[in-house]
Amino acid sequence: MLRNDIAITPDLVASHGLKPDEYQRILDLIGREPTITELGIFSAMWNEHCSYKSSKKWLKTLPTTGDKVVIGPGENAGVIDIGDGQVAVFKMESHNHPSYIEPYQGAATGVGGILRDVFTMGARPIAAMNALRFGAPDHPKTRHLVAGVVAGVGGYGNSFGVPTVGGEVNFHPRYNGNCLVNAFALGLADRDKIFLSEAKGVGLPVVYLGAKTGRDGVGGATMASAEFDDQIEEKRPTVQVGDPFTEKRLLEACLELMASGAVIAIQDMGAAGLTCSAVEMGAKGDLGIELDLDKVPVREERMTAYEMMLSESQERMLMVLEPALEGVAKAIFAKWELDFAVVGVTTDDLRFRIKHQGEVVADLPIKDLGDQAPEYDRPWIPPARPVLIAPESVEAPDDLAAALLTVLGSPDAASRRWVWEQYDTLVQGNSATVPGGDAGVVRVDGTTKGIAMSSDVTPRYCEADPFEGGKQAIAEVWRNITAVGATPIAVTDNLNFGNPEKPEIMGQFVHAIKGLGEACRALDFPVVSGNVSLYNETNGKAILPTPTIVGVGLLSDIGQMATIAFKAAGDEILLVGGHGTHLGQSLYLREVLGREEGAPPPVDLAVERRNGDFVRALITARRVSACHDLSDGGLGIALAEMAMAGSLGAKVSLDGITPHVALFAEDQARYLVTVPAGQAEAVAADAQSAGVPVVRLGTVGGDALNLGAAGAISVETLRDTHEGWFPRFMGGEAA
Repeated sequence: MLRNDIAITPDLVASHGLKPDEYQRILDLIGREPTITELGIFSAMWNEHCSYKSSKKWLKTLPTTGDKVVIGPGENAGVIDIGDGQVAVFKMESHNHPSYIEPYQGAATGVGGILRDVFTMGARPIAAMNALRFGAPDHPKTRHLVAGVVAGVGGYGNSFGVPTVGGEVNFHPRYNGNCLVNAFALGLADRDKIFLSEAKGVGLPVVYLGAKTGRDGVGGATMASAEFDDQIEEKRPTVQVGDPFTEKRLLEACLELMASGAVIAIQDMGAAGLTCSAVEMGAKGDLGIELDLDKVPVREERMTAYEMMLSESQERMLMVLEPALEGVAKAIFAKWELDFAVVGVTTDDLRFRIKHQGEVVADLPIKDLGDQAPEYDRPWIPPARPVLIAPESVEAPDDLAAALLTVLGSPDAASRRWVWEQYDTLVQGNSATVPGGDAGVVRVDGTTKGIAMSSDVTPRYCEADPFEGGKQAIAEVWRNITAVGATPIAVTDNLNFGNPEKPEIMGQFVHAIKGLGEACRALDFPVVSGNVSLYNETNGKAILPTPTIVGVGLLSDIGQMATIAFKAAGDEILLVGGHGTHLGQSLYLREVLGREEGAPPPVDLAVERRNGDFVRALITARRVSACHDLSDGGLGIALAEMAMAGSLGAKVSLDGITPHVALFAEDQARYLVTVPAGQAEAVAADAQSAGVPVVRLGTVGGDALNLGAAGAISVETLRDTHEGWFPRFMGGEAA
């Protein structure tokens, strides 16, 4: 007989994020009223965060296979082959809602969760990144959120001992009520030592590993699948609390355990905790799972079965154990001072059975918890087509040099040094770059190889045209990896959108997915893992559509890596891809003229590939001294960043073109490269043969960026402007 002490009312069902028709589906599946614990389990497994019920139909359209893809979506993380019997394991996850409620712990546990996704697969994490979006700088909560989130990311990552090698920070009023914290991690493993979550074998021990279970994070997954309102502070108990030192011990214990041969299957306890990990392990292996909650290590008294099943306490894992090696496994966890408890057994009856205090509190069909989750084909309407802005209709500034400084010192273009200097970017000793370039690069220990990674999306483009914005996100990541000389291999995504029950929001999502898919196919850049975060709204106001992308690529010889810094006086500057004309949705239009409007730059994927392949070949042949892709702010910002990085000026000719259009156009598929003196003619000839437009812009040298008739700006002034905004903002002096 099932024990149920609480009456299941319509209000209780609604408070669990289940709609009446979904509750009826539960009644039809199990043939009776659920217990409160069962209701909680269904709520966890069927919410948007865990079931992808609104997005699954469209996610299936993305390309997920390729020559180097070892494991695609469906496991804890994606896996790609990097040669020599090694693989890179990586994924990105969101922790948006928790970070808005409790910035430090929300961001910290976001980092902890993504690290567990990687080492659950048997990989040692070697790099992390994060993509952060906040509200308007002058909003009263923005500074508090930035301070808390950055401290949380650094506090966890630095203590755990993984370098943060790059990322993004953006500001926009549409994130005022719902910041975004997207965390990425990458690890290395041997190809023949990857661990999966699929349980195998009947009658085998199910083992709880790691930290004790508390009440923190109960209902976290359900909270993450709901909009915010004015009662947001009441959600604080749903935010998890992290301990990076425990996680570091858990990493070492798990890797040692895996080497012992004791692990048959393993799964981290992330969203929905013990519920999701147990159900996924059993269902994937066509096995039932029986758990005895009296054996679960707890740190609080009188915890109910409901609380234990839905707790999202951090630093915990669940595994199916090889019985003969139980003693070995237990000794490993005792050495690392972590809990090790046999809490259940695999069964052959496909039931998910939970016992507590001698009674059965849940008895459910395990496959139906996942397979029978609702899958919606939500109605959507195509986004309105934006108006193309003709370049001649965009007025020139009174002072071009001053306009460049305005864009360079604006919140979205200013240096993020204040952020990344709070992260340990060099721990483990294999970081080949520090943040601030086109991509983070980490050496593969004991080889000449390097792994390049970059995070990108331009939300204002996606708002104006989700299809082109989706294409551009993939294309820019591909360009950034190319710009350091690496070959792009695969991506992970984090798709952040508003309420999918609104047809206009669902239309944004559908068109963004179509754009992402088209770009991935054209650039042979498959999606191997990812996350969807919906209901990012507060009081009915949605965030900008933000399909964040992290791309990963491989440098076969890290000695060939290119950087953005000007290297030597006399080097010649070439603009690969030619001058641009597109000012719609540009930073110039917004920051100088106060207009956020028009169509984003279109993305010609064939041109992207042609130009990028040409640039990568130049870098591999060591024919360029520096390389930087063009993106936000166009040519002007790229020149300024190269000058600041190298502490060298340049003289550039803008003769015969409209200077403000040439400097600020954000046309795609473009790179700035420098080549040693006397080499420009040969490179330009090769470009012509390849059908790649190249413009000879000028030469490196001096202590100022000289724009001819438009004026000159000293490198020192560029740097002061670029570096100044963030410290002033965080000090309360700027907004």
